[in-house]
Amino acid sequence: MRYEFLKNFPKRMKNAGLYAVLTQNIVYKTQKWNHFSITRTEEQINLVFSVLLLLMENSLKEQPCTVDDIAVYIDSISTSDLEWGLSFDTCRELADFIVNSVLSNEGEQMSFAGFDYEERTWRTVPIRYVTNQIVYLDGEVKRTSYHLTDDGYNLLLSTLEIENNMRLSIQELLFQMQMEAQDYDRAVDTIKDIFDSMRRQAQKIREAMLRIRRNALNYSVSEYDEIIHENLDSISETSKQFEVFRELVTRRRAEIEEIRINVRNLTEEELRNLRDLGVIGTYLDRVLEEHLKILSSHLELKALYTKELESLSQVSQIRRFSLRDKLYDPVLENPSILSELGTILSPLFRNDPEKIYDPLRSASLQRPLHSRKEEETTEELNFDEAAWEAEQERLRQEKRKKYQSCLTVLLKAAMEKGSIRLSELKDRTEKDEELLKELIPTIDIFKEIMVELLKSRELDIPRLRQERSLNFTGNGDAFEPNVMILELLDQIDGGRFVKRISVIRKGNGRVIFSGLSDESGIPKRIRCSEVEIAIKSEV
Repeated sequence: MRYEFLKNFPKRMKNAGLYAVLTQNIVYKTQKWNHFSITRTEEQINLVFSVLLLLMENSLKEQPCTVDDIAVYIDSISTSDLEWGLSFDTCRELADFIVNSVLSNEGEQMSFAGFDYEERTWRTVPIRYVTNQIVYLDGEVKRTSYHLTDDGYNLLLSTLEIENNMRLSIQELLFQMQMEAQDYDRAVDTIKDIFDSMRRQAQKIREAMLRIRRNALNYSVSEYDEIIHENLDSISETSKQFEVFRELVTRRRAEIEEIRINVRNLTEEELRNLRDLGVIGTYLDRVLEEHLKILSSHLELKALYTKELESLSQVSQIRRFSLRDKLYDPVLENPSILSELGTILSPLFRNDPEKIYDPLRSASLQRPLHSRKEEETTEELNFDEAAWEAEQERLRQEKRKKYQSCLTVLLKAAMEKGSIRLSELKDRTEKDEELLKELIPTIDIFKEIMVELLKSRELDIPRLRQERSLNFTGNGDAFEPNVMILELLDQIDGGRFVKRISVIRKGNGRVIFSGLSDESGIPKRIRCSEVEIAIKSEV
């Protein structure tokens, strides 16, 4: 290719084609526009983009958007804003024309061709602005609902959002719009995708640093320039944006908490929003941490590449070669040359040169070498790594069994009558010492479990099962109550029918568990609040 700046030209033409094809569809249907008395090209384009914005708003909220909805929307703006004075029947006909003729091209595939200067051939890329699906309104009425595709999102976001926020990715823009629309359920999925993207970017930087350490000559300047400028310019601005998001999440959580404390009990939707905001806040913290890691890694990458290139320039007279390319591969192809291997490797096993007298060193101040003395008196230890790991795994499994023991007692007791209070469990343990050991294997474990359950307050089991099927994150050292509760419900009889678990603090009462002892054998008592654990199962 003669000109480097023509690289990836078809991709540029795909973005240009989004505007060209849509404008062509609008302008070439003059006769139909005249039927609606909309003759100016400016009016036609403004109306089509107004409808696209309605589709984007409903797509972000995952709400149905039928031709009737679009007709009502056009009727509203044409009467109050554009002052066209169209009848509702005309507005419905106009909505059908815009969606099915202009945006969908009567069902025929739209495309745009871009010339690939690298391959010297034309490449045709498909274009589709909207998609449709069948929905049932009010459970019975069958309708066609329209939603934006990725091409539609890219077209609309580039008209304003990307121009105003050049350093934000499409995912971050969607997250911002979902937060503004208070669509927290979808915002949770988006922030998880953003976090995954950050981790992939950090992994890409680490792989680049590893390649440079192995041999800087195998890492081209173009690759280095691409990765160093890929997102570095946007990191600082994006970090500020996510700081704003975190403050917004904190403020909205506080507002919901204030409603619960001072006004009334929260509805199911408000409780769900509160949980989603908690998840979003956690992932925002993790995203900000990844931003700092990426920024630090970029600087380390720059320093490492500069250092390696300087070292290569200083020792340019030394000929370097790859052991794999020059030694391993030829030996595998022709094992008979192993007889000459000593000639190649003998320089690596030469003795150290004899020490010579250094007058400068003899005249300098000599300090005692404490480190050498310490090394000489250090006791050698025979460390068996496999045995140590086996012992650590055994301790982890024992601790996990204690967590399971406590949660099993709480779940089974609650499932017997639908709910259980700590005071009732206390009465049972006074008559059964084995039950007390199972409920409170250690004081710290019992406290940790009760604190985590009170933080959760209400667990939506079907939703937790769905999240577990979509995401897998494991940490053998950490206690994850939600994951362990799902595992125990799968094992307990009737546990698969549990739909919701609620943990509620009841009044100011106190429950005292006695007959306990800490790890040192000192007698202890646990004084805790009265807590009720309620379970709702499928009938």
